[in-house]
Amino acid sequence: MTTLSKEPLPVLRVAPDDLPERIVVVGDPDRAERIAHTLDGFEELGRYREYVTFRGNHRGVNIGVTSHGVGAGGAAICFEELCRGGAQAIVRVGTAGGLQPHILDGHHIVVVGAIRDDGVTDRLVPLGFPALAARRLTDALMTAAAGSDHEVHEGITLTGAVMYPLAVLGSNLELWQRAGAASVEQECAPLFVIAALHGIEASSILTIDGNPLLENDVEMSDYDPHRQLVHDAVDAAALIALDALSALEVPPRN
Repeated sequence: MTTLSKEPLPVLRVAPDDLPERIVVVGDPDRAERIAHTLDGFEELGRYREYVTFRGNHRGVNIGVTSHGVGAGGAAICFEELCRGGAQAIVRVGTAGGLQPHILDGHHIVVVGAIRDDGVTDRLVPLGFPALAARRLTDALMTAAAGSDHEVHEGITLTGAVMYPLAVLGSNLELWQRAGAASVEQECAPLFVIAALHGIEASSILTIDGNPLLENDVEMSDYDPHRQLVHDAVDAAALIALDALSALEVPPRN
């Protein structure tokens, strides 16, 4: 069990005493602030570089929202500090590319596990260590998503280190599609591994903002995540995450 310090966390610049036990994490600081504005009595706790943290109440439960930036390396710093700061349950709300033909823009993936191609977690534990979402939290997300206007899938995501693959080296997306991966993104594997190493629960709900294989665009030359369909679906995913976290019983921290 991590012993909490009363000093602000070095990078997040949040005092552990102020950090809620339930946290939503997102890549974009603006998205974090947008989600925070849906909370009752929200306040900013810390801001440094791409890391911005808020807290407020959802359905009477205190929940934090933190941005982690893009890519596994920077996100791992955020996840490690949240764990050291006393978080007990973390849900990543993010976007991803679909890898199966039936997984389309605006759909949601509740992630059950991640393929560790992130370039970071192999420096923490051997690749034989699985990056798994917490089953109890994944179930809570699926329950909260029941009746959603957006189609919801459960599946494995590929957490990749590279967003734009070089044409000369090619892409491994078709391999992982054949293996059954549902989506590709950049931060779930470090979240699941770091949370597991700290003995806390973590899961993720991702919104699909493109399908590079279906669109024959593995180099992502036509990628556009800023469409209204994606924006609305991300907002819906955030509400699902907040509902799941507020319904989840978490053990009190020391």
